Amino acid sequence: MKRVSFAEFGGPEVLQLLDAEEPHAGPGQIRVAVRAAGVNPVDWRVREGQILQAHPIELPAGVGIDAAGVVDEVGAGVDGISVGDNVFGEGSSTYAEFAVLSAWARMPEGLTFEEAAGYPSVVETALRVLREVGVQPGQTLLVSGASGGVGSAVLQIARDRGIAVIGTAGAANQDYLRSLGAVATTYGAGWVERVRQLGPVDAALDLAGSGVIRELVELTGDPAKVLSIADLDAPDLGVRFSGVAGSVPDALAEAADLIARGRLHIPVEKSYPLTEAAAAHIDSHTGHTRGRRVMVI
Repeated sequence: MKRVSFAEFGGPEVLQLLDAEEPHAGPGQIRVAVRAAGVNPVDWRVREGQILQAHPIELPAGVGIDAAGVVDEVGAGVDGISVGDNVFGEGSSTYAEFAVLSAWARMPEGLTFEEAAGYPSVVETALRVLREVGVQPGQTLLVSGASGGVGSAVLQIARDRGIAVIGTAGAANQDYLRSLGAVATTYGAGWVERVRQLGPVDAALDLAGSGVIRELVELTGDPAKVLSIADLDAPDLGVRFSGVAGSVPDALAEAADLIARGRLHIPVEKSYPLTEAAAAHIDSHTGHTRGRRVMVI
């Protein structure tokens, strides 16, 4: 089978599309014929060797954690899923023709494989950071870098829970944020004052790692009310960095419920073939995403 992998840490140029042995499902796992794989910032952070404590790996290594596909192998002890079922979930080395998943759910009706591949780790992250930052119904949450996959999920889940949301993004994404129920404003010079004019902020999330931790603390008045998933230096300023996943099966079940109720939709901005994995990482690193980027197999 074909698989994207890297033999050394570095830039996107270290990614190679190579022949590899097919993986097989172990106990409690399934294998899927991958139809699409999500492109996440964690993918290029791992490739660069940034977060080895949270994601220890041995080289050479595959790339990708999210996938949607067709079950073609079921491991021992797995019930409720059969060969031929369409699923989305999380595993390892998903930029490949076949991948093993350790957490999964049936794909909700009406989703394409490309759409489904964009949800697993994004929704898990969104649910986790909303829980960890402690924002409650009736309060206001500020989301810095709100137009990407996690931001798109956070805005919609927060609104479903009765939480008001202010989102920052580039000028081109203001209408998109408003369509997700957020009060939108641009980043850049004067953004702190623009947020202040929108009202008090009870909690804040840094989803882009754009060097705004001090300003978020200033706006909330308390480092404990700020959380980052993108700035590794956040703890130096007393702000929690969240990088360890919670229960992916629970997140997938909640994602499926939200999608089925029409309360969650994350658009796919761009799709890439496996031969363009490096381009996908370059685009992901650049940011300015509206929704999700995915690999199509």
